[in-house]
Amino acid sequence: MRTTIDAAGRVVIPKQLRQAAALEPGQELEIIERDGRIEIEPVSVPMELVERDGFLAAEVPGDEAPTLTADEVRELLERTRR
Repeated sequence: MRTTIDAAGRVVIPKQLRQAAALEPGQELEIIERDGRIEIEPVSVPMELVERDGFLAAEVPGDEAPTLTADEVRELLERTRR
């Protein structure tokens, strides 16, 4: 897929790629240059493992993790199975 850079330096990520990568408007992205290539990826949510009732659980320090809907969980599972 091809796109262009406008005069302000903005690049439009085609809809098909945004959907495939599950990118949402306003989402924070990490952009790096590596070996002459530009790489864009979603900023990951920092998590730590904590013990609760004898089990390990992932926890987002300082903030509450967003609540996922059943549809979001289903979509995530389908994407990881592809």
